[in-house]
Amino acid sequence: MRVLVTGVKGQLGHDVMNELAKRGYEGVGVDVEEMDITDAEAVTRVMENAHVDKVVHCAAWTAVDAAEDQAELCRKVNALGTENIARMCGKLDLPMIYLSTDYVFDGEGTRPWEPDDPVVEPLNVYGQTKYEGEQAVEKYAPKHYIVRIAWVFGVNGKNFIKTMLNLGKTHDTLTVVNDQIGTPTYTYDLAKLLVDMLEKEEYGKYHVTNEGGFISWYDFAKEIFLQAGMNVQVIPVSSEEYKAKAKRPFNSRMEKKKLDVHGFDRLPAWQDALSRYLEVLGERKA
Repeated sequence: MRVLVTGVKGQLGHDVMNELAKRGYEGVGVDVEEMDITDAEAVTRVMENAHVDKVVHCAAWTAVDAAEDQAELCRKVNALGTENIARMCGKLDLPMIYLSTDYVFDGEGTRPWEPDDPVVEPLNVYGQTKYEGEQAVEKYAPKHYIVRIAWVFGVNGKNFIKTMLNLGKTHDTLTVVNDQIGTPTYTYDLAKLLVDMLEKEEYGKYHVTNEGGFISWYDFAKEIFLQAGMNVQVIPVSSEEYKAKAKRPFNSRMEKKKLDVHGFDRLPAWQDALSRYLEVLGERKA
């Protein structure tokens, strides 16, 4: 199996390429230099010449706050770029995995979001453009997985864990929001599931995070410092007290039963994922 992976410089694309190689598959990795997804001609040229069997589309605009000021640029990447890829997947009859987000929902309530819940009002510009990407995939790529994830961390790029570790080295006390609830997703674990999906044809929408229960960012920060053996006091604050340009979801709970129904293994507990991740970073002490 030969697989085109977009966004290979990002956290997830990097791990998908490694997982493909581990299983003896050939990953064809591209980032903006090799294939600008916003350029339809470039996408057509690269995909026609790549001779791949399947596509994992990880590339995205993920700067959530910056998207509020650069909505059209964000839309160009997340909606138009995804449409360009989806059209070619349809034309070439290629199965496609599109990575999306819980931000397509309005972030309210406490009930875990079901994969097939109707999307009514995305939370912010980022969420809206990722939803437009979903719509393009459904319209143009008949053989597709739409995989919504949340609270992502991996070796490549920036993430909450790296931010906490860096801040913890220069601060004795940190404030972290405690009214946004969800579960982290480790890209190493996610990549395994995505390759499992490539090996099957159980298409549709799925929600994927690590197991281990629902937590707040405050809970997550405390566990990070505990496992890293860092003596940092974490003080809970509300989202109201910690203003951000883009609105964040209070409810990032994801219902994952659909994975069981279609024979996919769930991801390990987030506490275990965090432990393994800190080990990779050389930061695990506890």
